[in-house]
Amino acid sequence: MRGRLLPSLNALRTFEAVARHNSFTRAAEELNVTQSAASRLVHSLEEYLQVPLFTRRSRRIELTDQGRYYSGLVSKSLDLIEAGTVELISSQEGRGTLSIGMLPTFGTRWLVPRLPSFQEAHPEIAINIVSSDGELDFVKERIDVAIRFGPGQWPDAVIDPLMSEEVQVVCTPQLMAGPHPIVDASSLRHHRLIRHSTRPHSWDHWFQTTENSVHDIRWGPSLEHFFMIIEAVKAGLGVALLPTFLIENELRDGSLVAPIRERVSGPGAYYLVTPASKAQLPRVLAFRRWLISQLQ
Repeated sequence: MRGRLLPSLNALRTFEAVARHNSFTRAAEELNVTQSAASRLVHSLEEYLQVPLFTRRSRRIELTDQGRYYSGLVSKSLDLIEAGTVELISSQEGRGTLSIGMLPTFGTRWLVPRLPSFQEAHPEIAINIVSSDGELDFVKERIDVAIRFGPGQWPDAVIDPLMSEEVQVVCTPQLMAGPHPIVDASSLRHHRLIRHSTRPHSWDHWFQTTENSVHDIRWGPSLEHFFMIIEAVKAGLGVALLPTFLIENELRDGSLVAPIRERVSGPGAYYLVTPASKAQLPRVLAFRRWLISQLQ
């Protein structure tokens, strides 16, 4: 039975550092070896592969096409090994740190106020919350679970549905007391409509679903996160579509009002996304069970 065709791990580690720094000197400093030792290890890797990984021009080095391909592969593999090592060290008896990739406004407005009950139930688990709303990369971001809004499809992951989202038109009481209060969809033509930059079609979806149309729309600022939009509406920058569950406090204290009754369900929902490789870790299981219980 043939063994694995693998070069020296030390040579791979050195090559990855040289490629990342684009320098033998800086890589040698990071690895606490001499520059000549780093050079010899990379040269031995090139001999093993029978492929040039760098072109050397006087004092400069550049990755070859093969080297660029291989450095990406090696870097991802070392990241995976490092993450797995940290995982094993920190997972003794369910202890360790639970890293959660969190949508900023959802985290601030919904999750964080509820976390004390999780900490009370699981004092042995430390929590690390990372603002995360881009493309999911659990290894790169070093997170255990993530909460996302979307269609509910992520590869190689366990998906727990959390909640749908209803949005409604929101403005300030001062706007309602002005010359053009909002009484129906047609009233929106007098005001600037604030947009969510990562959901650029939200207003189109609302108009289509409520079977309304407005000519000569006046667009206001486009903002990246709901908490920014909430503050923009309160500051009088315009009218926005906001999820009801994120603005319960503002609707209760009267700093925001919802002048149009129609609530529209968004085209997606909120999900807890867990990489399949971590779904059975004790601290992840504890969080999944607790989070789902909060929604029942």
